[in-house]
Amino acid sequence: MEKLKKKVNLLYTGTSKKAAMFRYLLMGFDVSTIVFFIATVQREPTPGILAADLAIGTLILTDFLSRLWIAPNRARMMRQIYTVTDVVVILSLLLAPLVSQSFGFLRVLRTLRLLHSYHVLRDLRRDTPFFRRNEDVIVSSVNLGVFIFFMSTLVFVLRVDYNPDIVGYVDALYFTVSTLTTTGFGDIVLTGTAGRLVAVVIMVAGVALFLRLAQTVFQPSKLRHTCPECALNRHDTDAVHCKHCGHLLKIETGGAS
Repeated sequence: MEKLKKKVNLLYTGTSKKAAMFRYLLMGFDVSTIVFFIATVQREPTPGILAADLAIGTLILTDFLSRLWIAPNRARMMRQIYTVTDVVVILSLLLAPLVSQSFGFLRVLRTLRLLHSYHVLRDLRRDTPFFRRNEDVIVSSVNLGVFIFFMSTLVFVLRVDYNPDIVGYVDALYFTVSTLTTTGFGDIVLTGTAGRLVAVVIMVAGVALFLRLAQTVFQPSKLRHTCPECALNRHDTDAVHCKHCGHLLKIETGGAS
């Protein structure tokens, strides 16, 4: 068992090409499941969808148990927000035939895992010069997309039976984007106390995310590299010395492009 545990640990945390490919496959699986969840959130559960839910839930459960098995601090892992969302998603998938379809939006929480693995980020920085140069913009864009899709799903599931203007997922997406950009056309309005509270959350959190995204887009490009002397972790792309302490830096680059 110890040999098997070591092999699993190397797949999740190792630096070999095999380990990196395994983590890229996991990320591809995450993207595929997110697309599936968004595509089926407004559909009635057919036997095919329920079977796919069960298969996806089993794979996510296997991944979750593997990460829990090799975790150096399991208690700490169980307190992380991404672990909690994984548990919720797994339950919503495996218990799909037994629970109300209105809880289907919970599986969109799976989007929270996208790009939030230290090892995946490390692989992307090492293997992709474009990601290395634009990490902040890419991560912020992914976070914004996650928020938009999750809130759109929440609006659709909670308000589709109460707002005659929200007929499909595109209507919910349209309302979410027009609200968080403060455009507010007014052709779709969430009614009732619950609807207004959802709109408030979209406006407050959405505006903050947009400001963050704009900041990362327009601020000068920086590279992430921890200075061994003072621990400053953001430097100019052509930095040779740390601007804070003057220590000589050895920043890995992909060479001239």
